[in-house]
Formats: sequence, C-alpha cells, structure tokens
Amino acid sequence: MIPNTYFLIISALLFAIGFAVAITKKNLILMLMGVELMLNAVNINFVAFSRSAENAGHGQLFSLFIMVIAAAEAAVALAIILKLRDEYGSIDPDKIDELKN
Repeated sequence: MIPNTYFLIISALLFAIGFAVAITKKNLILMLMGVELMLNAVNINFVAFSRSAENAGHGQLFSLFIMVIAAAEAAVALAIILKLRDEYGSIDPDKIDELKN
C-alpha cells in the first residue's frame, strides 16, 4: 500500500504549479488551467485522506462533487472568455480594463 505522504507531496507540487500558473500567466485560458490544477490537487488530498479514514466514501464523494463543479465552472468560464475575446479582441487580462464599452 502506498503511504499518504506520497500523495500529499504530489498534491502539494500540483497545487504549487497551478498557483504559479494562475498568478503569473497573462492569458485567461492559462489562468483557468491553473485553477483547474489547484482543484485537482484538492481532489487528490480528499481521496488520499479517505483511503486512511474510517468513512472511506466521504472523501471520494467530495472529490466527485468538486469535479462536477469544476466542469460547470470551466464551461461558464470559457463562455465568458469567448465573449470577452469578441468584445476586446484579446484574452489578455491587462487589456480588459473597463466593465462597460
């Protein structure tokens, strides 16, 4: 059986990479990908802790719930990004500086 420490290390690395991508990139799609990486790191933590807990299904249930929310969030965010690209001609967050055209 693989110890939880390995899962936690992988999860921490994945979260750090996702955070770095979300903070440093100047592209809305890459920022969205960084947020998705962070959510996947949280899912790994939930599943790893549910393996060692008495109620093994709770962590997996939360992980499934997060995946459903992340899919809905990605669909809505991509629709907003496409609309912003049509309005401003770019998906650079620095160029989107006003709420109303």
